[in-house]
Amino acid sequence: MDQSVTLYHFVGFDIKVDVEARFENDSLIIDGYDIGKRVEEYWVDSDYEYSLKIPPQSVHQLYGLLGIEEGVKQNLLQELARRFNTNSCFSEIRKLLDDHHIACEGFSWI
Repeated sequence: MDQSVTLYHFVGFDIKVDVEARFENDSLIIDGYDIGKRVEEYWVDSDYEYSLKIPPQSVHQLYGLLGIEEGVKQNLLQELARRFNTNSCFSEIRKLLDDHHIACEGFSWI
C-alpha cells in the first residue's frame, strides 16, 4: 500500500490550499491544489493544480540528501512534512530538487 502525507492545508474565506506528498510505486509525487476567489482573481480561473513526479532514481538521491534510510518511504514522507509545511512548500521542494540537480517532472494546470 502506498503512503501519503499532507504537507500544507489551509482554508480561508477566499481560498483553500492543499499540498500532499505520496508514493506511487517507487516514484514520489508532490501534488498541490488551490481553489477559491483569490485564485480566480490571480489566475482568472477558480482552481490551480500543480504536481511534481520524482522518479525512483531521483528519490534515491533525496533519501541521501535528507539523511533518511534508503527505502523507508514513510520516513521520507514524514521528513518532507517536517521540513516543508508552509504555503510555499511546493516551491521550496522544487528549489531543493533544482539546487541539487535531482531530476523530476512537473506540471501546472489552471
